[in-house]
Amino acid sequence: MADPTISIITVVYNNVRDIRYTLESVAKQSYPHIEYIIIDGLSTDGTLEAIEEYKAKITHLRSEKDNGIYDAMNKGLRMATGDYVLFLNSGDELFDELTIEKIFNNCQYADIYYGETKLINEDRQVLGDRRHQTPDTFTWKSFKYGMNICHQAIYIKRSLVEPYNLDYKLSADIDWVIRAAKKSKNIINVKDYVAKYLVGGMSQQRHRQSLKERYQIFSKYYGTIPNFINHGIIAFRLLLHRLQHGKTRD
Repeated sequence: MADPTISIITVVYNNVRDIRYTLESVAKQSYPHIEYIIIDGLSTDGTLEAIEEYKAKITHLRSEKDNGIYDAMNKGLRMATGDYVLFLNSGDELFDELTIEKIFNNCQYADIYYGETKLINEDRQVLGDRRHQTPDTFTWKSFKYGMNICHQAIYIKRSLVEPYNLDYKLSADIDWVIRAAKKSKNIINVKDYVAKYLVGGMSQQRHRQSLKERYQIFSKYYGTIPNFINHGIIAFRLLLHRLQHGKTRD
């Protein structure tokens, strides 16, 4: 596959404060083969005016009412034509201008690429790395102790992905990645930072529901009893981490 095209999909609704950071991080990429898709939920706060500033770098813009974030993401998937897809939410950023070029500079084209993520706050200050350490190697079983790769840091061949399961309102991205990973034969850790993740999203705001959905998803793929045991290990690791570092973000 020579010079694959990457479809980057950004879903946004009334986020004029943060959307420019995301748009700018895509616009300044050195890699030329980018299809950029924006799915807006009929914003009324100036978000669409901010998007208009970057129209030269946007391939498709759709602004209409949706039935939640994963419905909007499915719209983006249906519009995508690239060889790979990446979801970069409003407020998140590609790590630097060379990020995509370095990923696809690899001589072999994997089913999935993934990398490291830095956490940032609303003032765009770097808070550090996630508590869940990115695994050296990744398979569909790697999430059994938690989602250790950010959604914004995983590039998947479009031929492997399916629509998001709309039964999940906050954690459908976990189910989506696991399904793709089960089909994958070649997964590459790029061993570099590829994304900046803005903390404080919807799943953190509705943390209890998010955890309940995650538990259901992990039980579905890993089994009820193993998942119960694994969550005991997750709880122990979280307690140990907080004793050592205090309360931090995932």
